[in-house]
Amino acid sequence: MNDTLVTLVGNAATGVEFRETATGGMARFRFAVTPRRWDREKQLWSDGHTSFYTVWAWRTLALNLSGSVSVGEPLVVHGRLKVREEEREGQRRTFVDIEAVAVGHDLTRGTAAFRRVLRGEPALTARVGSAERPGASARPEGFTGPDDPEVQGDPGDPGDPGKPYGSRAKRPTARQKAGTELASVP
Repeated sequence: MNDTLVTLVGNAATGVEFRETATGGMARFRFAVTPRRWDREKQLWSDGHTSFYTVWAWRTLALNLSGSVSVGEPLVVHGRLKVREEEREGQRRTFVDIEAVAVGHDLTRGTAAFRRVLRGEPALTARVGSAERPGASARPEGFTGPDDPEVQGDPGDPGDPGKPYGSRAKRPTARQKAGTELASVP
């Protein structure tokens, strides 16, 4: 295939619209890319012309986008460039779309917490030490979080069951983990 693959850095201009289709989920959102240039005369950054793209995603990527991206968030979008022309009310218009292969938050402008999605065969995608993996215990050794080891989230909120390490539970330190591994070596 002779697809034109592009990588764009910008911001989500609209919320993600998600729909179930006969072949799986479909999501789309508008994406704004504004180049910034250093103006030597004024000694400051200036914004260039903003370009807007419609980003399309399918199946698992579409579902994950709908639960992960909000308006204004900085993103990196990688996908196939599609240019289409339509005639509406006697005027010819050009649209530029990106069929996304991968989308992620731009970590040069903030932080993110990754949460793995379990799908299909639990034994293939389950986290190490989870109950779904054959022969694994329900709670990994040294785990001090809630009863459900698959619940993930950011640390810190003591009352939220969706947070694996709150102020009531202590996160195992690297030394404790290393001590456990050394104890099991013959």
